[in-house]
Amino acid sequence: MKTNRITKTALLTGIALIIHVLEAQLPPIVPVPGVKLGLANVVTLLSLYMLSPRETVLVVACRLLLGSFFSGGWSQLMYAAAGSFLSLCVMIPLCRITPPKYMFLPSVLSAAAHNLGQLTVAVLVTCTPALFMYLPILTVSGCAAGLFTGLCAAAVYDRFPKTGKSA
Repeated sequence: MKTNRITKTALLTGIALIIHVLEAQLPPIVPVPGVKLGLANVVTLLSLYMLSPRETVLVVACRLLLGSFFSGGWSQLMYAAAGSFLSLCVMIPLCRITPPKYMFLPSVLSAAAHNLGQLTVAVLVTCTPALFMYLPILTVSGCAAGLFTGLCAAAVYDRFPKTGKSA
């Protein structure tokens, strides 16, 4: 990796980590457990449009590990990792075919995948398949949050110089 790309990867990781830690300090926006905006995903989207998928996976993995370290949420790591990596499996191919002004599309679909990944881990951990009844509520709230973060990412991306992906 070239120095420029290492620097961008490190900066995006740091920004995502700061947003992650700050968001963890906010009170819940709705009284439904597990519902949050996921503002660090703005950085994930930006990373996919500015860097390679491999570097984006690195940004997300570092944010998850360091976020768990700083917030003391080691038990939440498996939920966050399952959701994040299932989300990336949806987001990476969609970002390759979606122009930056439509970033909200992969964001919405990956938010739904994120909730499915987290809920699947919860079902496996608790051996309670009835938890899947919670999926419609999480999907609707996740899609709304994905729309918001996707629109935010597109607005931020528009402020960057139009040089495309760096070499």
